[in-house]
Amino acid sequence: MALVVSRLAQPAVPLLFAAALVSAAQAEPGPAQRAVLAQQVEAARAVAPGFAPSAERGRTLFMSSPAAGKPDTPSCTSCHTTNLSRAGQSRAGKAIEPMAPSVVPTRLSDSATVEKWFRRNCPDVLGRDCSVAEKADLLAFLIGL
Repeated sequence: MALVVSRLAQPAVPLLFAAALVSAAQAEPGPAQRAVLAQQVEAARAVAPGFAPSAERGRTLFMSSPAAGKPDTPSCTSCHTTNLSRAGQSRAGKAIEPMAPSVVPTRLSDSATVEKWFRRNCPDVLGRDCSVAEKADLLAFLIGL
């Protein structure tokens, strides 16, 4: 009987391996996300030559609660949640698609849209506009999911 189970289980191994490869491929940021990040890095380097984006700084900023913005949006996670592969919810109750490009491939792929949301959300959370370095760090974190 064990021999039969073993033979039956063998075809599942290649399927699991293939599923893992597809999942890994979907997690890679696309050319559009890399282009948006490259624009932000270029802008940051214009202010601070030698700037290198940091996904860790971006994660820290995204997860922090600076308490300098609006009381009902003390952090990015107030609306986007800490699990970026899941939907969030705006203060008005509107659903927000997951932030992770691995879940929503078009996410963070248009520089004008990315800038629009930075313009709207940074003052709400930080009480000021995000710096170009903060934008680059946030994008490095978000597209790396």
